[in-house]
Amino acid sequence: MAVPRQGVISLAIKDKAMLHANYMPFVKGGGIFVPTEKTFELGDEVFLLLTILEDPERFAITGKVVWINHRTTPGGRYMGVGVQFGGMEGANLQKKIEAQLAGYLRVG
Repeated sequence: MAVPRQGVISLAIKDKAMLHANYMPFVKGGGIFVPTEKTFELGDEVFLLLTILEDPERFAITGKVVWINHRTTPGGRYMGVGVQFGGMEGANLQKKIEAQLAGYLRVG
């Protein structure tokens, strides 16, 4: 069995539409899709640096890769990984994201 690799990835969410598109509420504990060309495998641990909207706080949490879009993903989806939030920091981040998205309806 391979030892999970670790990596650092970062994402800056610029607006609510981007937050809505990248947030993965179906992932237990919350998760977010991070466009990246770095190569990961399912189960890899990552250190995620995340900035949300105008919030001056930069979230730095550990997570686990639970979703992968390869270059060949059909439908024009971006290459990247879905990261499941971990620990108390992850739980706090999930609450913050869901509060930001409360009442948000995407039009179009």
